[in-house]
Amino acid sequence: MGCEGTREAREGVHAQRNCEKGSGCCREERPARQPHEAHNTQTLEARAEKAKAWETQAYEAQKRYTQPKQTSVLGLESAQALKQKPLIKMTEVPEKKKKKKKSEAPYTRPLWSNKVEYILAQVGYSVRAINLWRFPYLWLHHGGCNFCLIYIFLLLSIGIPLLFLEMAVGQRMHQGSIGVWKIIGPWVGGVGYTSFMVCLIAGLYLNVLNAWILTYLSQSFRYSIPWEHCPLLKNSSDFDPECERTTPSMYFWYRMTLKASDSIEDSGPPVFSLSVPFLLSWCLVGTFMINGLKSIGKVMYVLVPVPYIIMLCFLVRGPLLEGAGFGLQHLKVFKLSALYSVDVWCYAGVQVLFTLGLGYGPIVSLSSYMDPSNNCLHDAFLVTLVNLGSMMLATPSIFCVLGFWATIITDRCSEKNAETLSSLVTLGKLPPEAQPPENLGHHPATIFFAWLSSLPPSISSLVLSHIVECNLEKQFLKVKEGPNFAFLAFIEAMSFAPGSVFWTALHFLMLLTFGLNVMTGTLQGIITPLQDSFSSFRKYPKLFTVVVFVLMSLCGLFFTRPSGIYYIGLLSEYWMILPIILIVTFENVAVAWAYGARRFLADLATLWGRSIHPIFHWLWCTLSPFVLLALFMATLILLSLKTLSYLAWDSSTSKEVFRQYPTWVLLAMMALFLAVTLPIPVYFVYCLTHGIPFKPRSLDGPVKGAHKEPVLQDDKQTADQLSV
Repeated sequence: MGCEGTREAREGVHAQRNCEKGSGCCREERPARQPHEAHNTQTLEARAEKAKAWETQAYEAQKRYTQPKQTSVLGLESAQALKQKPLIKMTEVPEKKKKKKKSEAPYTRPLWSNKVEYILAQVGYSVRAINLWRFPYLWLHHGGCNFCLIYIFLLLSIGIPLLFLEMAVGQRMHQGSIGVWKIIGPWVGGVGYTSFMVCLIAGLYLNVLNAWILTYLSQSFRYSIPWEHCPLLKNSSDFDPECERTTPSMYFWYRMTLKASDSIEDSGPPVFSLSVPFLLSWCLVGTFMINGLKSIGKVMYVLVPVPYIIMLCFLVRGPLLEGAGFGLQHLKVFKLSALYSVDVWCYAGVQVLFTLGLGYGPIVSLSSYMDPSNNCLHDAFLVTLVNLGSMMLATPSIFCVLGFWATIITDRCSEKNAETLSSLVTLGKLPPEAQPPENLGHHPATIFFAWLSSLPPSISSLVLSHIVECNLEKQFLKVKEGPNFAFLAFIEAMSFAPGSVFWTALHFLMLLTFGLNVMTGTLQGIITPLQDSFSSFRKYPKLFTVVVFVLMSLCGLFFTRPSGIYYIGLLSEYWMILPIILIVTFENVAVAWAYGARRFLADLATLWGRSIHPIFHWLWCTLSPFVLLALFMATLILLSLKTLSYLAWDSSTSKEVFRQYPTWVLLAMMALFLAVTLPIPVYFVYCLTHGIPFKPRSLDGPVKGAHKEPVLQDDKQTADQLSV
């Protein structure tokens, strides 16, 4: 009975389920059951209801499980721990990478708003006031017109190709000076660190020059310009307007304002009167750069055209000055021997590198924010022509003003001699025949020399023994003492001209705008490589810019000390030459031989959609390396044979004297040179020991501006499995 009852019960349950699934008339056709069967039926129905409820819950759970939802990594690992153990390790890495990619958005490099801003930034960086003064100085004392021809030849043969090289590399790779050379030529990748350190050292003292200009600009608004008179006694505040003018009195104010020490060995704290304009100049540059390319591009619209407008004003005013014609005569100097002089070629080559600002790194950094499809060859030609035009525009003005300066100094010297002779004749120490004309007119030097030439030989020799020589040619050629002398003579000459306050202030304003342009480009060459090397610096660009400015301004206070002027002269005139030549040489090697000049030009042609003349392949591979190597050796020999000296201020006599640099200073400069160039051999050894090839397979750097991480095949497969 039990077995049969159980079987019947099961059959009843199945019948009940089939009936529920079927039509609703099943229950009416079911035969009547016995009382004991009714109890069993109720029990089975209760069980059936429980089974149905369980099936419903299971269906709902399965439905919820099949719906898309967020699954944690721990839940996924616990569910598949037994069946898919290998998947656990594969899912951990991509899940972490996904979180990392979500937290760090891909970096898209900003670009210049338009090409005009980019060209203005390149021109503002390359055109430097010191080069505008050095070029006329070299023209005057190293071959005249022949020096100009040599300079133009080297500018076209190596200047434009090397400028094009730096622009193309920065634009193609979208990186600053540190990382770009590691990709172009791995074995010479250390040159990027060398370039960065040289740019950093230059940035420390360049703003000190702007502080000097701000100091003199404030002095130039005085009604009587201080350097119009020369000192009487040691440390005296009295001046004699009729004193003998053999050297620019600007030298005295140059030293006195800067509180310059008597020698480079005399140390002291930073000069407070110079520290204030120094901090002000840093604030000006910081204001220009705080918003990155947006603010720099807009500022360049003002800072770059202003000095050229002022230069045009001087070009119009210069020929109208007295003695301007005498100065312009020296533009026609032609020395055939200069064509065969190694010194002249060496000076011209160094001038080309310094004029274009090659090797420091800002050219690469500024170009890295330009679209790769831009034709930077046209940009190189344009920047070079503007640079050359700037010097051709400034040189005639400088010669006119220097001719005016020499004429005024000679006239005052003749007037002083006439007064001396008149006093001696009155005292009876000279015969009456030695009495000069009472009125020397508007040209004292000419009238006095004509009178002196008419004297008998006996009286003439007696007169010459009591006066100083006033020679216009010799006075003009005192510019041979250096470009700084010419610069100071120019400033002093403006104090003699009508409207001296206006022209002096205008001149300092021109120098200030030039200095701010150069400083802006130099700091961009420092900030960009740091941001490219450390992505964390890009998160807060304004804060990072402020930190860089504060640190550099604190370090730059070293050059505001009384002896700082001598260190600046040592670095800018002697030390910078060799590192720059070395940097440019290795940059040329990286493109021409490591990556391959033909291959690099083909890449550019693909981006531009047009071919590039193969002459640049020959220039990069043949002419430029040879010229740079010869220039390095010639410069090294000239520096070793030359006695390195500087012009110091002797407070005991209130005169300038030449002093030799002490041995410890020269050793310190040599140590600094070795420290700066050390990354080049270190990186070479690193690549050699780690088996890094000399020629890179391809340019792995970004092309369109976005830095994309490579996707591994295992990561892709794991991501596909997770999606399933």
